[in-house]
Amino acid sequence: MRIGELAAATGVEVETIRYYEREHLIPAPARSVNGYRAYGTGHLERLAFVRHCRALDIPLAEVRRLLEFLDHPAADCGDIDRLIDGQLARVRARLASMHALERQLVQLRARCNAGHATAECGILHDLVAAAHGEACACHTDPARGETPEGRGRPR
Repeated sequence: MRIGELAAATGVEVETIRYYEREHLIPAPARSVNGYRAYGTGHLERLAFVRHCRALDIPLAEVRRLLEFLDHPAADCGDIDRLIDGQLARVRARLASMHALERQLVQLRARCNAGHATAECGILHDLVAAAHGEACACHTDPARGETPEGRGRPR
């Protein structure tokens, strides 16, 4: 199959396939007489594997390591477990960060309700205050009794 067909079959952009070839994540295909790349089932399977790993947000360096394990089936899988454990830790850290971001946005959103002029908008006031280095609703923790008014300027 040609590169466009491989792209269509896997949902991977043509330029990404070429990049993966340059990075040796998939082997270089044979070339037909007219110079077109000729991909086979092995390319399709390997590219689908890489795509699935990337869908799990596994960094390319670690995808490369997983491919090495795939190429050496007799190797111990303990390193694979550790690799996935590391990815899981990164995902959990990002989730915690996203939950913190959500709390900040909820606190900021609570500063204003529609129905008055933007000059009186608590959200805009807090964003401007933060830009001046002052405390804002989104960087306070009501659970600890902090309020934007009680925090003042950071020291």
